Amino acid sequence: MSIVQVMRLPLAHDLSGFVQMLQRLGVPHRVSEEGDVQVLWAPQGLADELRELYRRYPQGDPNLQLQGVEQDAPASRQPSAPSLLDQARACKVTFAVIVLSVVVAAITSLGDNLATVGWFTFLEVRVQGDYLHFTSLAQGLADGQWWRLWSPMLLHFGVLHLAMNSLWYWELGRRIELRQGPWMLLGLTLLFALVSNLAQHFTSGPSLFGGLSGVLYGLLGHVWLYQRLAPNAQFALPRGVLVMMLVWLLVCLSGVVGQLGLGQIANAAHVGGLLIGCLTGLLGGALARRKLSA
Repeated sequence: MSIVQVMRLPLAHDLSGFVQMLQRLGVPHRVSEEGDVQVLWAPQGLADELRELYRRYPQGDPNLQLQGVEQDAPASRQPSAPSLLDQARACKVTFAVIVLSVVVAAITSLGDNLATVGWFTFLEVRVQGDYLHFTSLAQGLADGQWWRLWSPMLLHFGVLHLAMNSLWYWELGRRIELRQGPWMLLGLTLLFALVSNLAQHFTSGPSLFGGLSGVLYGLLGHVWLYQRLAPNAQFALPRGVLVMMLVWLLVCLSGVVGQLGLGQIANAAHVGGLLIGCLTGLLGGALARRKLSA
């Protein structure tokens, strides 16, 4: 089932009522922003019906029932929830980052193979007996190892670490990709990874660290403040998500996790990611709000 453009409308046009109606009816769709235009995407087989639906109910209708729109449509044409494959096709960057994380986890044996872990660490590392010897950041960059500024985000140490980060990246990343497009998500991911990795390095010094957590806190901060300034159904997080992640951040900062023997937490990466994410959310949300009010 291919995904196609159904409509292109000015960004100032309020689609929230229509989108809420589609969500209530269970119609698979997404809305992205392209400059001053917002684009409604849906499965190709539903495109004509959605255009007709919009013509009749541009502001939505809280009382509309699905059978009232397509009384004569065959059962095979009735909208259904998009499959995981359809969602992956619609959120290519989100899916690609998760796949890359899984591939790196396999290559590094989830962090147990230090020889291959060293390919992705922030600093080049050599194992000598029971000790790890790190090359300086300046030397690594001079040697052309620029990829190390970003590659730690793909490193994960354990199945739970990989699973939780992948689930949260899927939850937050696809929201940004559906609303702001794949290039914006890719740019934000690389920016948040860079800032969080640098924050962790300059706070803890040469050390092993990795994971998408810093990026995740960046995505959280971006979605949170962007939504405060320019509300949209795509960025409406489930209740409690923000509180839960901020509480977890405070728990990690308290040192309790390390004292319980659950491993060391890259707190500086989390805080650095959250701060830069809040900044991009403020800037992006303010710009979107200005466009809406223009």
